[in-house]
Amino acid sequence: MRLAAASDAQAGGTLLKPTQIGISISQRVSKQAVVRNRIKRQLRAILRQLLPYMAPGWRLIVVVKPGAAQCGYEQFLQELKQLLINAEVINGY
Repeated sequence: MRLAAASDAQAGGTLLKPTQIGISISQRVSKQAVVRNRIKRQLRAILRQLLPYMAPGWRLIVVVKPGAAQCGYEQFLQELKQLLINAEVINGY
């Protein structure tokens, strides 16, 4: 999994835009749409859980890499949380 992040937040910000998140998953991950949709549902649930800990104004793109079809919810949660911490989108958690 890979994460691309950009911030629109302004220091001393008068206007903070809400965080926007996109999920990109190609057919390389799985040829079956059912599998790709299950992964997207799991990632959306994890991101919904982590959203209160994210600073507003971020635009994120989560790119799912091949091999993710064998991962479970807990592995997605752990990896995504670590990616967001490394990108300094969330602090500590």
